[in-house]
Amino acid sequence: MIHYQLCCGQGHEFDGWFAGSAAFEAQAEDGLISCPVCAGTDVTRALMAPRLARKGRDIAIIPDEPKPPVKTAAALPDGVRAALQKLRAEIETHCDYVGENFAAEARKIHEGEAEPRGIYGESTPEEVEALADDGIEIAQIPWLPRTDA
Repeated sequence: MIHYQLCCGQGHEFDGWFAGSAAFEAQAEDGLISCPVCAGTDVTRALMAPRLARKGRDIAIIPDEPKPPVKTAAALPDGVRAALQKLRAEIETHCDYVGENFAAEARKIHEGEAEPRGIYGESTPEEVEALADDGIEIAQIPWLPRTDA
């Protein structure tokens, strides 16, 4: 998944997550991305400062299943919980699960040795740190249990 800072024709800025730059371009061209403030569909990528990972910063793993199950999920507001469950469903639908090969596959994509695409899986804290040290941006998303489980 790629994170972009977006800007509408009225100058409103907001965030968006996409499977890749081609996915963003296709959705923007088809008018499928709209500003949450004014609903305008004239959306472009805004200039973004590079995000550099710092040592010790927890930035990356997306586990297949929480181990143990997320205990704080019940404490989340209903809207947040629903949004995270929807995000999980979207990731599972539109991204490739690479399991424990996450770090290796992320590195291959970054270096142009594999097709750019959204992936998710698991990695060790050492793998996460090595990816961050090499400037490979990854994200950690709270992985709540499925709503259909």
